Amino acid sequence: MSQKLLRENLKGCYITIPTMFSDKNLDVDTEAIQNHVRFLLNQGVKKGNGIILAAGAAGDFSTLSFEERREVALSVVEAADGKVPVTVGAQTTDTRELIKLAKMAEDVGAQYIQVSPPFYFDHTEDDFYEFILAASEATSVGLIIYNTYWTTPDVSMGMIEKLVKLPNVAGLKWSVPSGVFYGMESVVANFGDTVSVIDNMGHYVTTHMLGARGIEIHTANYWPEWAVYFWNLLESESYLEAQQQVMKVVVPFYKVWAEMRKYTQGDGYLDKLCMELVGLGSSRNRPPTRDVREQFRDMTLKMLQDTGVPNLIS
Repeated sequence: MSQKLLRENLKGCYITIPTMFSDKNLDVDTEAIQNHVRFLLNQGVKKGNGIILAAGAAGDFSTLSFEERREVALSVVEAADGKVPVTVGAQTTDTRELIKLAKMAEDVGAQYIQVSPPFYFDHTEDDFYEFILAASEATSVGLIIYNTYWTTPDVSMGMIEKLVKLPNVAGLKWSVPSGVFYGMESVVANFGDTVSVIDNMGHYVTTHMLGARGIEIHTANYWPEWAVYFWNLLESESYLEAQQQVMKVVVPFYKVWAEMRKYTQGDGYLDKLCMELVGLGSSRNRPPTRDVREQFRDMTLKMLQDTGVPNLIS
């Protein structure tokens, strides 16, 4: 698939779905995962307004074996049934495993993989370039470069210029360190015509105005009809109303998340609790992330009530 087509299909709400587990033995619950994907589709998520990320950070990739990552990816692709593009999280510290993950994603029928710089060691930019080049040469799936500056070195503008020249680099899932003057806006302005930029820092209105084609938005996991509505506001350039919705719905979610981060670390646990409170199948995260549900149930329920989420259960 051409870079142009890979970019064009990478558009809308970038939905990082959680990986559900059996609460009894913490095995992967593929039935619950597939039910969640079908829920998203039934609530209006589709190609053009959404992309689903399987086994990303919110999907507990760091606690999954390679075989489990494949199991999750395959279950998501099967449930998506070609109606919405699927990305597979391919974050790893090993180039050989990255190649294996890329080939696995292609084999199960996913359209993209998400790749960030290797973590733990502060690898050089040339190390990172060769890391991405190995995945690019090994597969035809689209590559989404994820700037995880909070766990890895920040990816410079010069490195982005090199990466977007690779034929199957389709997107940048991006955020920048605080204090970088117009860093996010500069990335969109400079590279938005070449690849799809996905806003991962909540500056949705500004970045969309500048040409970003995607938004990473956790709300979609428990209120997908709102997420589709919000994306349509951006696409129709109803920017004042869109910003009001950010303050009403998105900001309260992150305020609760900030409180949870004082209790445990990880990702996806607030998505899962919100999903449980609207009656969806859910679970705890795998350890070492602790189970947050009882400690934060009341706070989360109030946040959902205040933001207007329908069909809540107490």
